[in-house]
Amino acid sequence: MTIRHFIVLTLVFFYSNKFYTQIAGESTYQFLNISSSPRNLALGGGLLSEHNDDVSQGFTNPSLINQEMDNKISINYLNYFADISYGSLAYAYRLNNRGNTLHIGFNYINYGDFSGYDEFGNYTNDFTGSESSLAVGYSSSLVNLPVKVGVNFKVISSSFEQYNSIALASDFGLFYNEPINNLNISLVFRNIGSQIKKFYETSESLPFEINLGFSQKLDNAPVTWYVTFQNLEKWPIGLSNPARITTDLDGNIEDEKITIVNELLRHTIIGFEFFQESFFNLRFGYNFRRSEELRIIDQRNFSGISFGFGLKFNKLTFNYCHSRFSVAENVNFVGLQIDLN
Repeated sequence: MTIRHFIVLTLVFFYSNKFYTQIAGESTYQFLNISSSPRNLALGGGLLSEHNDDVSQGFTNPSLINQEMDNKISINYLNYFADISYGSLAYAYRLNNRGNTLHIGFNYINYGDFSGYDEFGNYTNDFTGSESSLAVGYSSSLVNLPVKVGVNFKVISSSFEQYNSIALASDFGLFYNEPINNLNISLVFRNIGSQIKKFYETSESLPFEINLGFSQKLDNAPVTWYVTFQNLEKWPIGLSNPARITTDLDGNIEDEKITIVNELLRHTIIGFEFFQESFFNLRFGYNFRRSEELRIIDQRNFSGISFGFGLKFNKLTFNYCHSRFSVAENVNFVGLQIDLN
């Protein structure tokens, strides 16, 4: 890919789509921001910057698509909350000897069964709700620059009872490796697009995000660290929690105060991976925003913490993650990656 091609691609993405500074609760298709694999969630849910053969990484950063993923397939399943189930499927294929690689990904969420009632409380019928996304991604290196660029094109569908919608979206990513310190840096623009079919009469925005990620494998220790800054398109991101209103001895009511440091941390995810290239590896992550938003006063519930492991065999890799959300519910995520070569 030449510089001219890159500039044209960038202009197409930045001017042919609608940009929204949306976070959870302010846009539709929120399932797009669920971690696509156990490895991603075990590292806090913000893995953006590790360049290896993990096919699932193409969901969150298309510039990580590379020839090491060639003819590998990833299958992941998450028993989310209650009867909600989530899954993803990814496959990559190397197009030529120059390393250009095509990535195909599919993820879905099923919200289970519901009983319908009219405005008078009379039973009508049972119905279900589900959403899915089909993505085709591609990456290539820029000529004469140590930068990789990648793009995903996505078709998103959603169905709830008699209402359904369709949207077109894209992800755009940049990856750079600083060779002296082996530091990886990634910048990703996710979910750029709009609905082409509305649920009803109102057009709803997509969960657009700008994310920045760093990672580094240490030279003298079997450790890779990750730091991701999410939702850089919006500041502040924190809202005062009504459940944390305090009253002093004089009866004065005071809302929860969110400091600048707390705002910064809510954008931050950290993760550590041990023995990454070994038969057995361990992963730990901490999502500050999840921890802060799901924290319960005077009760320790370890929200925001996640951990997992990977087992690598000859042609098969098994991944597992346990993630702490609240005292009411935590999740387990499992996945397989199979080398078809």
